[in-house]
Amino acid sequence: MQAKIRDLLKDKGSNIVCISQDKTIYEAIKTLVNHNIGAVLVLDKEEKLVGIFTERDILKETVRRNDHIKGTQVRDVMTTDLIIGLPGDDINYLMGIMTENKIRHIPILDDGRVIGIISIGDLVKTQLHDARYENRYLKDYIMGKYPA
Repeated sequence: MQAKIRDLLKDKGSNIVCISQDKTIYEAIKTLVNHNIGAVLVLDKEEKLVGIFTERDILKETVRRNDHIKGTQVRDVMTTDLIIGLPGDDINYLMGIMTENKIRHIPILDDGRVIGIISIGDLVKTQLHDARYENRYLKDYIMGKYPA
């Protein structure tokens, strides 16, 4: 039986971070940083869901109003405490590391040299492909499509 979202939410818990639509972008960014999350739900005065504020929204607004950004160097804001992956790491291991640390991208190093970057989306896509392949193989096996 396929897992349902309710099961996932049961495991995850019901802690939901929300902000008022009247908060400033700066306050929303502080909320994201303080909770180490990439998105926050936006509520109106009646606490009705009216939107979602994400890291991508911050990027779009930064491009629109870029006065301060033009003079700030990457070294002043980049993450330097890196978590890296190795070519021989198991996909499930990397997915666990990314989930535990609430990160979506991991640089892959081989002998100290960068050879790629993996996103959480890459890992999910791979697992989905593997599951479909295994499912097809098992169905074919059960239907007797392989010689005995």
